[in-house]
Amino acid sequence: MTASSIASPGLSPAQQAALSARLGPEVFARRMEVQRQIEVDPESDEAGPVNVQRMVRKMRILSGFLRAIGLAGWGRRNMLAVRRRENVLRLRGLPAVFRGARLLHLSDLHADIDPGMADSVIRALKDWEYDAVVLTGDFRAHTRHEWDTALGYCGQVARALRPEVPKFAVLGNHDPLEMVPGLEALGWRMLLNEAVPWQRGGTEVWIAGVDDDHTYHTADVERARAACPADACTLLLSHTPSTYAYAAAAGFAGFLAGHTHGGQMCLPGGFALLNNARDTPRWAIRGAWEYQGMHGYTSVGAGACRVPARFFCPPEVTRHTLEVI
Repeated sequence: MTASSIASPGLSPAQQAALSARLGPEVFARRMEVQRQIEVDPESDEAGPVNVQRMVRKMRILSGFLRAIGLAGWGRRNMLAVRRRENVLRLRGLPAVFRGARLLHLSDLHADIDPGMADSVIRALKDWEYDAVVLTGDFRAHTRHEWDTALGYCGQVARALRPEVPKFAVLGNHDPLEMVPGLEALGWRMLLNEAVPWQRGGTEVWIAGVDDDHTYHTADVERARAACPADACTLLLSHTPSTYAYAAAAGFAGFLAGHTHGGQMCLPGGFALLNNARDTPRWAIRGAWEYQGMHGYTSVGAGACRVPARFFCPPEVTRHTLEVI
């Protein structure tokens, strides 16, 4: 199947051609075909590593169970209590002018999961200082049908961000390619297996981003790294942490991800019952970690997926202060 055989009612011919050029025709066609499969037959094996429709049914049952036992309200209040987190991200080769630079990291907004979600994020960001923003995907709560509601809430978040700082982002497994024009209209530079420089004081750190590796399997870490100068200090954005080993092998200095929600519904003490990131060890599903000299951080996210609740896993917005190794 070629890119020319894929049509999306949500993208103009010019937009489709541009996205095909950015991702590469084969990757673009593959992603669009999986999106089509999810829309028309969410139980298809092509719909990703999990059976989407079956998971939705289970989540509805779980939501009903939480309401029946009186925990739904508590879980929702937990979900909307977005906290600030601080982290020091150490990058080899970091130019001196970037030492102390602050990078705001937003992930898994799932902005249409609840009418109060965007406002909760905005409150957490109030009066916070930062020099750039990265967003590691899952702007939408669901995986099928319309995305305009999520874009509307993302617009509220975008207007609350400092307008003068650069913003870099990647798609998640909940986000169709049709969202790219709308997200970029908010001022968020979407990275589709691409890289761009973050400039500061006459020098730069290169920010690369890969497409989703969880459902669409369209992440191309090598392509993203090849878009950076060979001797540059590089930071990779990936929705899921499952690409961590490829990123280290490609020579990235740093790695930022989300997707896991830290388990979202955990045991007391924060132990995650589930790890939804395939081929990812538990030490990489939340917080700071290091692998073969590459320093990474997996955000537990700001929103929630499927069930609008969190237990023993508070949502977060994260500020990384950059330092050299």
